Amino acid sequence: MVMVRSKKADLTILSEKGQVVIPSNIRSNMGLKPKTKFLVYECDDLVILKKLEDPDSPKELEAMYKRVNQRIAQYGELTQEDVEMEIQEYRKEKAAKNKK
Repeated sequence: MVMVRSKKADLTILSEKGQVVIPSNIRSNMGLKPKTKFLVYECDDLVILKKLEDPDSPKELEAMYKRVNQRIAQYGELTQEDVEMEIQEYRKEKAAKNKK
């Protein structure tokens, strides 16, 4: 495994509950917000956190289905193409919100 170090290391401490605080400058640089999910890897004496992008979480799917159901109630049944277009529109809106 090759590690590239582009910045100085920061110190953090493991709490009694097993929690680790990610330093604020790293959170800011990476755009980490509360509820961000991570994959956690163990490699010898390393613990590696990988930010997890989870666009199809159950809450987001539920929101998409709600929008589809509202549209069906208003305009009638949707075609497969309509459903795919609605999903793409929702994902674009979600990505725009996450960039803010």
